Amino acid sequence: MEDAQIGWIAAIIIGGLAGWIASSIMKTGTGILLNIVLGIIGASVASFLFGFLGVGFGGWVGYLIAGVIGACILIWLVRAIRG
Repeated sequence: MEDAQIGWIAAIIIGGLAGWIASSIMKTGTGILLNIVLGIIGASVASFLFGFLGVGFGGWVGYLIAGVIGACILIWLVRAIRG
């Protein structure tokens, strides 16, 4: 496998775990596909926000933590918008 393929597979796995953990923390019942999307987008959002503040994440564990934090932020935002 090429490195890019391995990177996407890792992003899906970490994103799925992060989304699942975040949905458990925030007590929301989302499916596996939405968990993956929340985790991947959440990791991007958290990495951007924390990078803006000068905090960096590295490695699998760092990206997992960033994904959980970002996914929790996204779930909170959706709840705030929906009312």
